[in-house]
Amino acid sequence: MNKKEIMSRVDHTLLKADATWAQIQQLCDEAIENGCASVCINTCYVKQAVEYMAGRVPVCCVIGFPLGAMDTASKCFEAKTAVENGAEEVDMVINIGWLKDGRYEDVKNEIAAVKAAVGDKVLKVIIETCLLTDEQKEIMCDIVPEAGADFIKTSTGFSTGGATFEDIELFARCVKGRCKIKAAGGISTVEDMEKFIALGADRLGTSRAVKLMNGEEAKGY
Repeated sequence: MNKKEIMSRVDHTLLKADATWAQIQQLCDEAIENGCASVCINTCYVKQAVEYMAGRVPVCCVIGFPLGAMDTASKCFEAKTAVENGAEEVDMVINIGWLKDGRYEDVKNEIAAVKAAVGDKVLKVIIETCLLTDEQKEIMCDIVPEAGADFIKTSTGFSTGGATFEDIELFARCVKGRCKIKAAGGISTVEDMEKFIALGADRLGTSRAVKLMNGEEAKGY
């Protein structure tokens, strides 16, 4: 794959707690220059970023991030506000404790509620694969599309691990085209990006892609 093809699948990401507006502006400039799929940021910068981008690259944001342990009403409010401020895509974190408790219907209903809050905007569902068994990942491969979400996503990048090739293979096998797939967290080389795409990832979430594609040393998530 060439650089343009790879970067068109990248959600260029900056989610650090100490991110400044100047850094978000730089992220937006890099996304425009490199033809990224979106910029992925925290909700406090959504309105500013949308105005700054002026439609050149979509703005994506995270909600219930990074723990997913907020109540459903809070996640829905956060998602609705983000969309009202111009976000085109929303990446939510599931309630991982509910999943581990076997409260599958509650997990599904929460995703459906957030999807209702974002309407026709893209909803990606972060399941934090590093904390799950393969059986739980497979269960989520059914729940996510059944709840009406657009993507299943591996990771926040802020837990004990990020995307693995094995997880993307599992997603591709179990989702069976019912929703799209996003690999995020720990993508550290151009070869990683190419392999994740080859295995079935439709999107890549990373803060490193621009530097990696330019042959520079890159740290981050």
